[in-house]
Amino acid sequence: MSILAKIAEIESEMARTQRNKATAHHLGLLKARLAKLRRELITPKGGAGAATGEGFDVAKTGDARIGFVGFPSVGKSTLLSNLAGVYSEVAAYEFTTLTTVPGVIRYKGAKIQLLDLPGIIEGAKDGKGRGRQVIAVARTCNLILIVLDVLKPLGHKKLIEHELEGFGIRLNKQPPNIGFKRKDKGGINFTATCAQSELDGETVKSILAEYKIHNADITLRSDSTADDLIDVVEGNRVYVPCIYVLNKIDQISIEELDIIYKVPHCVPISAHHRWNFDDLLERMWDYLRLVRIYTKPKGQLPDYTSPVVLPDGHTAVEDFCLKIHKNLLKELKYALVWGSSVKHNPQKVGKDHVMDDEDVIQLVKK
Repeated sequence: MSILAKIAEIESEMARTQRNKATAHHLGLLKARLAKLRRELITPKGGAGAATGEGFDVAKTGDARIGFVGFPSVGKSTLLSNLAGVYSEVAAYEFTTLTTVPGVIRYKGAKIQLLDLPGIIEGAKDGKGRGRQVIAVARTCNLILIVLDVLKPLGHKKLIEHELEGFGIRLNKQPPNIGFKRKDKGGINFTATCAQSELDGETVKSILAEYKIHNADITLRSDSTADDLIDVVEGNRVYVPCIYVLNKIDQISIEELDIIYKVPHCVPISAHHRWNFDDLLERMWDYLRLVRIYTKPKGQLPDYTSPVVLPDGHTAVEDFCLKIHKNLLKELKYALVWGSSVKHNPQKVGKDHVMDDEDVIQLVKK
């Protein structure tokens, strides 16, 4: 029996099973089996490299990477061409883009790589079309733009989310607050620091048994689901921010546009007419959460034209040095920092000091 047939069998059994307290245990087990089969699909027996394909491995450049995901003919190629000035073949028929087309834009001093991925089709997560390669590239992005046709957005949105979820991509979500530590002996030690509506000791043990884990410490620090626990055990989930780009707004009324603007994580645009690009770029910048650090050579004015761009959460002086050159840290005596992260301007700081957006730094070598 093929992996796809096994997946289909489990999915139909889950659809038949009524959801209540009595079946939670059984559903949890089925979800764990499903997650294991999906993992086998993502990484075939030939090792991790077997899932990639020619034209899909684009070298990562710049400070961040944004992937355009969507069904064929929703305007991804037009959006890339008009945003980045890159020619990605555009035509009135489906599946014009057959490989990943990269482009680069500069925004607020940061260099951002844009990837136009081939159109996703239903069943991509199960290996249909070139879905597996498309989604493998999407996993490496710092932000995903799901490009939707404004005339049929919700159906497409649900299908794409389902395909990405099936590949372990979690959109606009935080990792579950679950502590998981394997041990050599001592059995399953289960603790919940708050009331649980779905998981209990038995369900947790049976899900772990499905993974052949019989000794571990599990701590649930929030009301968690079986899916959350499976995500933590699998350990290969990626949590990516996502913006839904509703294209072709030139085909709808102002009243409809007002309603769309209230949907969370949505930006309506017209790629063809370049409408609302400013709003889209600003939202992309917010979701990427990049931090710009300006450099100041000794005795000179700061260079405000080309900042060093770091991801939020990795903005210590040490991260700054490593981004420029790995040997810089060995030579560092201290740094002088101007900006909102310090009390005095300038302030003498060590390598652990965390900087804010638009701080200015001067490195003093030994």
